[in-house]
Order: sequence, then C-alpha cells, then structure tokens
Amino acid sequence: MIRVLVVEDSPLQRNLLKLLLESDGDIQVVGVAENGAQGVEMARALKPDLITMDIRMPVMNGFEATRRIMQENPTPIVVVSASVEAPDLAITFNAIKAGALEVIEKPANVGTAGFEEMRKHLLATVKGMAMVRVKDRKFSASVASNKTAPAPPAKPNVAARVPRVLVVGASTGGPPALAVFLKALPHPFSLPVVIVQHMAQGFTRGFVDWLKTESALPLAIANENQITQPGTAYFAPDDTHLIFTQRGLLKITHEPPVNYVRPSVTVLFNSVANVYGADAIGVLLTGMGIDGGAGLLAMHQRGAYTIAQDEATSSVYGMPKAAADLNAADEILPLQAIAPAIVAHLKAK
Repeated sequence: MIRVLVVEDSPLQRNLLKLLLESDGDIQVVGVAENGAQGVEMARALKPDLITMDIRMPVMNGFEATRRIMQENPTPIVVVSASVEAPDLAITFNAIKAGALEVIEKPANVGTAGFEEMRKHLLATVKGMAMVRVKDRKFSASVASNKTAPAPPAKPNVAARVPRVLVVGASTGGPPALAVFLKALPHPFSLPVVIVQHMAQGFTRGFVDWLKTESALPLAIANENQITQPGTAYFAPDDTHLIFTQRGLLKITHEPPVNYVRPSVTVLFNSVANVYGADAIGVLLTGMGIDGGAGLLAMHQRGAYTIAQDEATSSVYGMPKAAADLNAADEILPLQAIAPAIVAHLKAK
C-alpha cells in the first residue's frame, strides 16, 4: 500500500485528489494538509511514502514546504499545479530544484474531456515516484552545481570525427539535472544543443524561462524549420516530436507518441543518427521509463560519442538504465562529470 499525503489549499481539489488516488486499491491517502506549513508538520508526523504538493498556498508556498520536507524528512514529492503563469512556474521549478521529483497538471473535474487520461497519468506518476529512494540519493543538484568534477579522458575507441551537434534527453529529475549540466558547459559553447525534456503540457515554456536563470547559454524553444546555431540550446515544444531533417535544420512533427511520450528522446536521437552519424554527441539523463535507450543505441552504432547518467546521481534510474542495458553508452558517468567529459572529448578532436 502506497501512503500519500495531499497538500492542497483548495477543498475541491483536495477532495478530488483523494477520490482519484483512492480509486486505485494500492493507494491510501493518509492525510490532507491545507497549506505548506501544515504539510511540513504532517510529513514529519505521518511519514508518508509520497506527497502531492500544491504551489500557491497561504501561510507557506509549495517551494518552501518542499525545501523543508527534503531537509527534515526526505520524501518523494510530486508537484500538482494548475497554473502556468510566470510567478507560479518560478515557484514550481524552484520546488523541483529543492528536491520535488515531478510536476503534473491538476486533474480537471469528473466527466470533463481528458479526465480519464489525467487520472491514469496521476496514478502512474504516484506509483512510479513512490518507488524513488530519495533518502539513498548520493547526489544533490544544489550542492554539486558548485563543484567542478575532473574531466575524464576521452574514450579512444570513439570515432575520430569532429562532433557537430550535442543532443540531450531527460525526464523525471531532468530539470535540476539539466540546470547542473548546462551550467557546467563552457560559454560560449562550440556546438548547438538540442534537448528533449518530458514535461507536463503547458509547463515547458515556464521551465525554459526558469532554466535561463541557471544557465549562461542562450536557451529557446525550437520553432518549425529551426536553423540551429552553435552555443544555443533548443528545447522540444509541448506535445510534439523534434527531429533533424538535415544538418542544422530542426522540424516539428505530430506523429504518434513513442514509448508513450511525445516529445520522445528516441525520435530525436534516431534522427541524429540518420543525419549526423558519427558527428554527434548524445547524452541520456535521469528519467522514468525506457525512452531514449534505443535512440542512444542508434547513435552509438553510427559512431557518435554517447553518455548515460549513472544510477547514483539519477533521480530515477530508468532511461539511463535502458541505455546501459543495451550497451548504448560509451561512458556511464555521474551527472557532474558529464559536461567535463564532453569538453575533454571536444579538445581531443
């Protein structure tokens, strides 16, 4: 049985979340808190397996509550938010940086369009995140971002080609991991960077805006027929795949989800394998599921330099594990060592 604490200031949303969560026989709502301060107290007293956290609340907001809970009683936290307004999104992603694992959209009322899909997504997220052992995590993004890892030597078996693009995939735990990774890349950077981050619909633009405060690289959401420039990072837009159709040219597609997600890391990586071959670098970061594993393998088989994040520093060791199981990665590295490895690889060319 998964024991869940709901932290939400709206009585209607509290009742709806309780109803939806307990529609699954494996989930029990052990408490409901009306604000962040009460949530901190109840987390301490009840020791739930997982907490759903609202963002805008009286007394104490979701960021401060998340920060305190992760300091006092580390617990898997899923942010459940309805707002995509800038002030609330800043709080949301600061909560992610403080240790929350995921952000999902608040479910709509029973009977509305898309309700059943939202319910299934909520339950799947809660079940998946409840399994994350946050107490055992050996990596803290806020700490590691201030440390410089030694640059490992480039692998001699990687094809001696000059990379022309860097592509990155991430899901659960990706926002703080990307903040650390992008902050560690040199500025200016010699390659265009293209990123797929699984994100609840409506939150991607706010995520990129938040990430701009963490990275010196110029960041943008990719447009249709986007011409990529060295030193700029481009993100896949909401609910669309992003692919290279030729070198330096990105296209947005609305093909069906792959690995149950759109955008899909594997779709991007496959296009890079086809267009760039060995002249690319692929990085697969923390995430739930298997998306990206097969795509990183396709890049690896074409001679690209490929890296997967290690288990110890991954919030969820799903996507990088899929790559490791396929022997798709030239290197499996802790998060803080990935950017130095890329720099060393580029210098070796």
